[in-house]
Amino acid sequence: MKPKIEDVARLAGVSRTTVSRVLNNRGYISTETRENVHKAMNELNYFPNDVARSLFNKRTNLIGLIFPTISNPFFGELTFHIENICAKLGYKVLLCNSLNRIDEEEKYLEMLMRNQVDGIIVGTHNRGILNYHQQNLNVVAIDRNLSETIPVVSSDNYAGGETATELLISKGCQHIVHINGSGELETPAKLRRKAYEDVMERYGRTPITYEILEAFDRQSQQEVMSKILDEQPEVDGIFASSDLFAAAFMAEAKKRGKDIPKQIKVVGYDGTETGQILLPELTTIQQPISLIAQTAIDILLKKIEDEVNDLPLEIRLPIKLLEGETT
Repeated sequence: MKPKIEDVARLAGVSRTTVSRVLNNRGYISTETRENVHKAMNELNYFPNDVARSLFNKRTNLIGLIFPTISNPFFGELTFHIENICAKLGYKVLLCNSLNRIDEEEKYLEMLMRNQVDGIIVGTHNRGILNYHQQNLNVVAIDRNLSETIPVVSSDNYAGGETATELLISKGCQHIVHINGSGELETPAKLRRKAYEDVMERYGRTPITYEILEAFDRQSQQEVMSKILDEQPEVDGIFASSDLFAAAFMAEAKKRGKDIPKQIKVVGYDGTETGQILLPELTTIQQPISLIAQTAIDILLKKIEDEVNDLPLEIRLPIKLLEGETT
């Protein structure tokens, strides 16, 4: 039989209430008593019931994550940092990969609510998903505009787009094409495109943008890259709104015998560790992923603790240019 809290109390020579107070870190407990309780727990191989503790504390210490897919290096690395930070703070993470499908997001949201998570960090595209449910949810978004009241944490997308475009122009590129996701999505990442267009117009150039509607679909990426090279034979510069898009373009360009960077210079966006390992030559705009994770958690915990006074609704964190061989 599994050991019970009464067994721990008996072995430690204390009351059941004292064991409960040790487990929940409530009230004054002497160091000796605390050590005796933990020693008894170890000897009995006793593990506290998290459900019972959550009822006592009125907290589950669960954080829900709803992201499109962690197969994307940005979301994978972001999840890694969030999980590590949460673990140090005593929180567990429930991860939901929605693939940007609104039906999946609804299912996951209901599942998180059934598990009574203390808060949710959202990185999905579907604006308004959280408004379908009249619940007092503690929510922070990452690079997504979900509603007028939900805080958003992102990199400084405008500065990133401006830096990337200015770099390509400084390298002598005359015909620069921008590649991004769907323009219909309400995301701070759209500022990358806005910065690109502003810089191009500043230099008297015509902005040309290609959208990948199914951003995480490899075939859709390849089709768009092929279309660019077919329709824009003079292209000599590419600013891709993700490193995955940049990699997909480079693969198609090399397949056609194009020399990068002599004929076409390429700048990506994200700067993940995975990207730097697999494509170290890529020039990219690096997002401060660990800082984005920490900032999102800090804001979420303030919402959980009901410290909502003067909480910022938009946080833009600094980017960094990592110049490689593709420019």
